[in-house]
Amino acid sequence: MSYKENVNIKRIPRHIAIIMDGNGRWAKSRGLDRSAGHQKGVDAVRLVTEAASDLKVSYLTLYTFSVENWNRPRQEIDALMKIMVWAIERELPDLMKNNIRLLTIGDKNRLPEEPRLRLENCMKQTSCNTGLTLVLALSYSSKSEIVEAVKQIAAAVKGNDMNIEDINEEVVSEHLTTKGIPDPDLLIRTGGELRISNFLMWQLSYSELYFTETYWPDFGKEDLYKAISDYQLRERRFGKTSEQL
Repeated sequence: MSYKENVNIKRIPRHIAIIMDGNGRWAKSRGLDRSAGHQKGVDAVRLVTEAASDLKVSYLTLYTFSVENWNRPRQEIDALMKIMVWAIERELPDLMKNNIRLLTIGDKNRLPEEPRLRLENCMKQTSCNTGLTLVLALSYSSKSEIVEAVKQIAAAVKGNDMNIEDINEEVVSEHLTTKGIPDPDLLIRTGGELRISNFLMWQLSYSELYFTETYWPDFGKEDLYKAISDYQLRERRFGKTSEQL
């Protein structure tokens, strides 16, 4: 039996965020170079994106490359960038066919010119699509994002464009890179680690967290259905009691 049969189509999370962990360990366990794990991970991205689109998920955010990842060995970073270019070229026709819009969050300016330009071209071509929005967190840091938001708000106050009393949670959210994107309902982390690793820390404040030992390259449609089924068993109270819901 497929876990998809357990999914209540009326209670699909609007926004799913995923920390795609375990590519390197997947490759190491098979005696392969870490880059092989990253390449295999692209196949998992395609499967999960297709499944999310099929279930009418509105937003899927993937933690693709963190600011901290720039500290990895140069050889691995170069391989990752080559895989990114290859993946963008390969997946664009399917993104168009499946009506998927591509967005990014993070500091794209740190990316090498070739993958950045190809990425921007892909976003431009998919900008009119109205189905699933696929958000890639690239060169992303939640702490840096919040610091930048604070700087923008402080500048607005200093310039008399905003009063300190006007600053609230909504104002902060409006100055984050995820402006206009609803907070994730469900966070999935693969690879067995139990942390959020500087990812969407403001936005995840009331998200349901789901951790799995499965390495990302082995994470497929059934794994996504299982995670959603688990999510649907939970009662989301947002600080209230069960009786208040």
